[in-house]
Amino acid sequence: MILRTQLTFLLLFLFALTAHAAKSTGISRIGHAIQMGAFADVKNAERFTAKLQAKGIEAFYFRKDNGVYAVRFGDFPTKEKARAVAKKLVAERMIASYYIAPPNEVVFSRPKGPGWQKPQPDEIKNSGEHLQPVVPAESPAKPPVKKAKDTKDMGAIAARTAERFVGIPYRWGGDNVVEGMDCSGFVRAVYNLCGLSIPRTSRDQFKAGDDVNRNDLRDGDLVFFGSSADKINHVGIYVGDGKFVHAPRRGEEIKITAVTESYFEKRFVGARRYF
Repeated sequence: MILRTQLTFLLLFLFALTAHAAKSTGISRIGHAIQMGAFADVKNAERFTAKLQAKGIEAFYFRKDNGVYAVRFGDFPTKEKARAVAKKLVAERMIASYYIAPPNEVVFSRPKGPGWQKPQPDEIKNSGEHLQPVVPAESPAKPPVKKAKDTKDMGAIAARTAERFVGIPYRWGGDNVVEGMDCSGFVRAVYNLCGLSIPRTSRDQFKAGDDVNRNDLRDGDLVFFGSSADKINHVGIYVGDGKFVHAPRRGEEIKITAVTESYFEKRFVGARRYF
């Protein structure tokens, strides 16, 4: 019975994504997504994400402005399809609440600069010691939707979004991670939060987008590293001042590094722009 329930859910999930299946080979706008959770501890968000990934669901977690972590997944053509999958998860007691994120929602548009401070522990009310979110399903208190002004702004928004991951020990690729999957999964998650779907692996990401000269790098561009264009094994997001944000290796914290750092300078292969 349990196996049948899981199979039904998986079939429903795959059906909901049918309209967007072509995006695995290119770049396209994100549709509706499902967001859940209010975790004070990043390990709880990571554990819940892994639980979804174990069911074949491509999920990722991120830190919100209030300091708690949320989990997001899915790329649905309609709100109804997204809600159907979310309700299925509620029925299977995997989640207790959810928020349907609309297309073109910009999660972070405010720069992480002098006016932004990381919330202190006493500002976080949820202990995060359980896997269930604390907001009622389809709560009317939904986060405000910010619309992207134009594509010229999106690179800067992607860069600022990437900076908000700094300090998070990121594990995106699941247990069966391939080489470089965490770094490519990280940039994919950032672009997802900016409303754009890009390929999953660093090699495929390098094949997409517009070629950018190293001297013309702008905020939000992806920078690639490896022994050659055919052997790319690392990727990060350029954030200005000759620096990029990336996931160094599994379990390590997201960090900011200079492109000119010896190790990366020797392995710089190229850059791509998607906005």
